[in-house]
Parts: sequence; structure tokens; C-alpha cells
Amino acid sequence: MKPILLELAGIQSYREKQAVDFERLCQGGVFGIFGPTGSGKSSILDAMTLALYGRVERAPKGTQGILNGAENKLSVALTFEMSGAGERLRYRVERQYKRAGESAVHGALCRLIELSPEGERVLADKQSEVDAEVERLIGLTMTDFTRAVVLPQGKFAEFLTLAGKDRRQMLQRLFRLERYGDALAARLSARSDGVRMRLKETEAEQLGLGDASPEALAAATERLASARAEAARLRALLTETEAAHEALGRRREREIELRRLEAQWEALARQAPAIAEQEAEAARLERAASALPAVRDADEAERELAARTGEREGAQAASAAQTARAETAAAAWEAAQSESGAQEPGLIQRLERLEQAVQLEKEARVWQAQWTEATGILAQDEQRGQALEERFAHTGDRLRQARDKQLRLRAEWEALQPRAEASS
Repeated sequence: MKPILLELAGIQSYREKQAVDFERLCQGGVFGIFGPTGSGKSSILDAMTLALYGRVERAPKGTQGILNGAENKLSVALTFEMSGAGERLRYRVERQYKRAGESAVHGALCRLIELSPEGERVLADKQSEVDAEVERLIGLTMTDFTRAVVLPQGKFAEFLTLAGKDRRQMLQRLFRLERYGDALAARLSARSDGVRMRLKETEAEQLGLGDASPEALAAATERLASARAEAARLRALLTETEAAHEALGRRREREIELRRLEAQWEALARQAPAIAEQEAEAARLERAASALPAVRDADEAERELAARTGEREGAQAASAAQTARAETAAAAWEAAQSESGAQEPGLIQRLERLEQAVQLEKEARVWQAQWTEATGILAQDEQRGQALEERFAHTGDRLRQARDKQLRLRAEWEALQPRAEASS
């Protein structure tokens, strides 16, 4: 910490505001503060202590002891600089106090300000916060500060007679060695604990070992060799046993599979008659399916018969007409015979028509015979087609079911046959 500027007013003999510029004083190197007793030399150091820590131990009645008797308030402001890690930071701590009655002084203002080229920034504005932040920045408590930096009159001997522990702690805080000391102490403590733990473990192991004489060691070595030989024998036996167990497991799996295949074989053997019956039924159905063309021929014959029936009906109508004409012609012939020669030309024409009627009658008889034959064939085909349709309708579904079951059984049989041969 480097002081830069101290401003004070109302402290001891300094009733009016005074300023101490340490930068100007330090331009020539070391400087000193000289004057007769009571001129205010120690008051400058008290003002610095009051600004930083908010109290002065040597003053009677605390802060009230350094308040000028003719004043009702005092103020102090210290600007200081902290350097480290390649940078310099400036701060200003300000405090004001007012008299409250005959024997009390109360704080009116307390704040810590960071000074930078960008401007001022208040870091703390409460007394407890300012005290803690200043102690953190400087790294010294008030006791350390008054022992090592600002030695009040008559306190130098106390610094020299500090005990080792107190002096060490003060020097650690003064030079900020706590982080090194704490880390080193933590490492030493951890290492000590580790060594202590290993020592206890070694002692426990030693107690567990018992007798460690050469004779006991030789006996232990012999037992170890015997145990190793026995362990090797047992490992070999275990390997052999595991191999035999694995072989037995494989054999058991094969036996289980063989029994399963035999059961399937017996089930298939029991189903053999049903399969044969289904195969025979399938053969019959196949023959029935082969008769389908005959059914189609019957349908075609029926259609042809219908066509011929129509033709026959037309022929019958034509024959009836021709018969009627023939009868008419016969009647005309008989009439013509009675009329004789005068009507001979007309009779000749009628005779020709009569011959045509006879010819048509012959053709009608031929058509009648063909129609009768076709009617018989059609009746037979209808009976056969009806029987085939009934049988086909009855066995069609069974044929499909039998074929599906036959294919499924053949697939199962083909899948089981290699495994059955392998197991046998």
C-alpha cells in the first residue's frame, strides 16, 4: 500500500482542513516529519489509521479522543495505491464523525471509492463493509498495521518482543504469504496423515503376519509351493470337468432333439392313413377337375341344342305350312282331275308346287329326327353336368383344404427328414 494524499480536519490540533501530498514529498526520496512535542506529528499517523480502520487505539475514549475540543465534527480522507500483478489501482476511503453530546461521537459518512481513468466507483458505503474491504485490500489487520507500518510512540519494543507465532502470522499478513503458508500447511498435513495411515497399515499387516522367523518363512514357503501345486491340479481337474460337462450338455441336447423328432415322426405316422385318404380324395378331385372340359362341352351342346330347337320349331312351322299347302294342292288336284284338259296348264303348275311341298315334308322329317337325337344327347349331358356340378361343389373346398394340408405336411416332413437322419 502506498499513500497518495491525506486530507484531515477537526483532528487534534488540525481544526482547519489540511492536505498532505505524499507524492510530492516522495519526489526527493525519504522524507521526515519534524516538530516540537504537541505540534501534530502523530496526529497525521492517527488520521491515516482512522481513515483506514475507523478507530485509533492510542486515543483516549476512542475516536472522541482525537476530535478537536472546539469542533463538533471531524473528517478524514486517504487516497492510496495498491500495486500487484503488473497493475496499479487507486482507492480513496472517506470518513466523517459528529459529536453527539458530551461523551459520544457518531459516524456520519463512511465509504470506499475506486479511482480509475473512467471515473469513480463506490465499492462500499457502510462501516462494516468498508472495514472488511480495506482489510482485504491491504492484507493487514489494524493490529498488524500499528505494529509493522505505523508504530505509535512507545510501541516499538512491543514489536520486538512479539512471540514467534504472532510475529510469523503478522509477517504472513504483511507480505501476503497466507496463501503459500496455508497451501504448504495443507500439503504437509495431508502428507503427514498419509504417512500416519501407511504406518498404521504396516503395523496391522505386521500383526497379521505373526511369526516372521526363518523357520516360519521356510515352512510358509513350503506350504505355498504345496498350495500352488494343489491349485494347479484343481485347475486341471476343473478344466477336464468343464469339458466333460459341456460334452454331456451337447449330448443331452441331441437326445432331447431326437425324442422330439421321434414324437413328431410318430404323430406323422398316425396321420398317414388320413394323409393317404386325403391324397386319394385329392386324386379324385383332380379327376373331377379333368372332367370340367366335358361339362363345358355339355354347356356348348345345350346351347347348340337350343339353337337347333329354334331351327326345328321353324322347320315345323314351315312343314305345317307346307302340309297345309300340300293338302290344298291335293284338293286342287282332285278338282283339277274333274275339270280335265281345259285347265291342264294350271294343273301342271299346281303339280310342281305339290312336288315342292313333298320335298319340304321330307326335309322336315329329317330335321325332326335330328332334333330328337339332339334332345336325347342334351338330356344325357344335362344329367352328367348336374352330377358333376354337385360333386364339384361338394369336393371343391375339401380339395383346396387337402392341398393346403398336403403342402404343409410335406414341408414339415422335408424339414424333419434331414434332422431325423442325422440323429439316427
